[in-house]
Amino acid sequence: MRVVFDTNVLVSALALPGGRGDEALRRITRGGDSLALSAPIIDELLSVLARKFSYDREALARVAVFLSELGELVEPAESLEVLADEPDNRILECALAASAHVIVTGDRAMLAYGEFRGIRIVSLGEYLG
Repeated sequence: MRVVFDTNVLVSALALPGGRGDEALRRITRGGDSLALSAPIIDELLSVLARKFSYDREALARVAVFLSELGELVEPAESLEVLADEPDNRILECALAASAHVIVTGDRAMLAYGEFRGIRIVSLGEYLG
């Protein structure tokens, strides 16, 4: 199954080892599912890790390399303005470009949609089942 993790799931996975986000990322590393990413998602993730978790340039570079090796980088062809929070639109764009099956998020506004153009939107708990 092809999945897109919202930025907060990725932050949780990378900055809070042992948690549910980490468990979701381990599911990808074990080959259970494939992860789709886009440059805007990676940029936002690196920005959050630097700002809120004081990752230095070297640590950010390691994260970028890790993600580029782990996931498939897609280039969204469509620009969306569906959700009020702009970064959330980048998640939808990535999912469309990747023909993802699922978006995993903790964002209530996104979860309220339930699905977007045939892509299921689920919580981290639902994803981990």
